[in-house]
Amino acid sequence: MTVKTAPRKTARKTARPAAKAPARAAATAKKKAAAPKKTAARTKAAAPKKAAATGLTALVSAALDDMKAQHVMVFDVRGVTDVTDTIIVASGTSDRHVKSLANNVVAKARAAGFRTLGVEGEREGEWVLVDLQDVIVHVMLPRIREFYALEKLWDVRSTERGA
Repeated sequence: MTVKTAPRKTARKTARPAAKAPARAAATAKKKAAAPKKTAARTKAAAPKKAAATGLTALVSAALDDMKAQHVMVFDVRGVTDVTDTIIVASGTSDRHVKSLANNVVAKARAAGFRTLGVEGEREGEWVLVDLQDVIVHVMLPRIREFYALEKLWDVRSTERGA
């Protein structure tokens, strides 16, 4: 009984990766050379973010004004916290009004291409928080707003005057 063995193809397999190795090294060198250009592009992209936050603040303020929000206050908290750039606090006349104010803010932001990270409190309608990353919007009933007094917490100018 004779056993047939398959012909060996290992010589070809070892030859091919060796031929590809210089090509891989050249591709890696190209990627490394291109890396500093990407870093420079990222640095330039940081400046428009501040302009986008200002545009988003104006958009949210306009959306609240469209729906007749009351006592709208805008706080620039860049020097106070790293969580967000701007906090907007507004009041609605009823729980339905609060819900519709928050829904209008979300709709206008999405239509303008901004991403909503989350909406909290929409079910109850007493206090709705809309997180737009660079801008956080608090829409609440007047009694809830008076109780929590977010204006005193975030108004940097009033703390500077008292100090």
